[in-house]
Amino acid sequence: MGEYDVLVIGSGSAACSAALRAAKGGLKVLVIEKSEWLGGTSAMSGAGVWIPANHVAAEAGIADSREDALAYLRAVAPEGWEQKEDALWGAFAKAAPDMLRFLSVNTPLDFRLINEPDPFAEAPGGKLYGRMLSPRPLSRRILGKFARSLRRSTLPHSFTYQEIVDLDLYHHPIRAGFKVWPKLLWRWLTNSGGQGTALMTGLIKGCLDAGVTFQPGMRAVTLLQDPDSRIAGAEVESKGRRTKIVARRGVVIATGGFEWDAEMRERHFPGAFDRIGSPRGNEGDGQKLAASVGAQLDRMDQANVYPCLPTRYQGKSHGLPMTFQAEPHSIVVDRHGKRFVSENAFNIGEAIDARGPDGAPIHLPCYLVGDHRFLKTSLPFRWYASYEREWVKKADTIAGLAAKLGLPAAALEETIARWNSFCAKGHDTDFHRGENGWEAYKAHGPDRLKPIDKGPYIGMTINRSILGTKGGARTNERAQVLRPDGSIIPGLYAAGLAMANPIGTRAVGAGTTLGPNLTWGFIAAETILHQNR
Repeated sequence: MGEYDVLVIGSGSAACSAALRAAKGGLKVLVIEKSEWLGGTSAMSGAGVWIPANHVAAEAGIADSREDALAYLRAVAPEGWEQKEDALWGAFAKAAPDMLRFLSVNTPLDFRLINEPDPFAEAPGGKLYGRMLSPRPLSRRILGKFARSLRRSTLPHSFTYQEIVDLDLYHHPIRAGFKVWPKLLWRWLTNSGGQGTALMTGLIKGCLDAGVTFQPGMRAVTLLQDPDSRIAGAEVESKGRRTKIVARRGVVIATGGFEWDAEMRERHFPGAFDRIGSPRGNEGDGQKLAASVGAQLDRMDQANVYPCLPTRYQGKSHGLPMTFQAEPHSIVVDRHGKRFVSENAFNIGEAIDARGPDGAPIHLPCYLVGDHRFLKTSLPFRWYASYEREWVKKADTIAGLAAKLGLPAAALEETIARWNSFCAKGHDTDFHRGENGWEAYKAHGPDRLKPIDKGPYIGMTINRSILGTKGGARTNERAQVLRPDGSIIPGLYAAGLAMANPIGTRAVGAGTTLGPNLTWGFIAAETILHQNR
């Protein structure tokens, strides 16, 4: 394969951000992807990108600053995280605006603001508008021979992120299609897509224009080390053959999570589990490679946890991330039949995944329960539920439903009665559903509290579903991989979901997977360019 300055392992947003920055800095870059599809989890995503103090908002006259961003991150982080992560939060807040401007200049990406608030907008440094962005559609054809290699999604990428928000596609798919059918037709004719399709099309195109080499179907097997322990490249495998790639300036691990490795997932995420919404290639390759050369693995119990509907992807069962748990005439309960979170909470995944001191789940298994009117709110829900015909349980009484779900009947009846009393008063005393800035935005008006009092009743599991784990190699604020003693493994960098992510399961915005991923790839390349000569 020859010699390169930088080897990037993975082809998602963090990988391509690193590759592009390194290439624009004059380095010879190779990106390898073990699957035949480029783009990773990012290509399947909705492409919400959370970047504070960005230039798009500034040009629109929206006030924000790096200082506000850092204050926000500190205010909303889990207790005890600041000691380990504050330097990384500061590095992200400083670099993120520069990263977005760099992408805007060096790729065809056209980022637009999305009308979504920070989920903790009331916290210090929080904002109601200006930090969420997503790209306008792009045609896959601009990728030339790689156009057919871009990973497809389970999400409707014919629509943009903003269109899905504005048109309420989940509740009104037919009406939404009619409203924008000329755009949808044009995108079909031009092989264009929004969301993750646009994001990764733009990133890959920028990389290709900068001279980056892409090699799909190539898996990194081992990392190569010099006698002084410096990472000098990798041994790779392609079509049954092994060869060595030399990387003179460094190797960037950006391989995504480990959620498809059953042993790793069960070890770090014990308890009831529903679905996975990421590519099956996310098997922890990067975490294993880093560990093999002495890296410290950290935050292995963190993930992008969010409810997923059942679907099919590439002929196999898969998860489709969707906000279906906050519909009228329904609530979410734990294994004791009790509510434990606002169903509209942005971080409901964190609540579902809550652990006790022993690491065991507190609430799992969890269930969504409601009455038959829940099923009338969304045609897409009924469509996707049909992929798992035994998932939705029905009963004429609440006690009958409890028996089918394995819940204590008296507790469930008491919980539903209490919920119905809140509906009568118009106020959720327990968890304040629909009351803060984010929840009011997502609740779509004042009719957020609807009783569960007309049988038949329905229920289904709403356990932990994972869109990407967030644990991996511990890094410093320059994305350099560290050993357990805090020393740097020279020549090795990690970014995205392959690093010990400084923003874990508790997300600080709808785009706080992609925004930080892009930024950490950028930071890794900046470090290579300026410190590793």
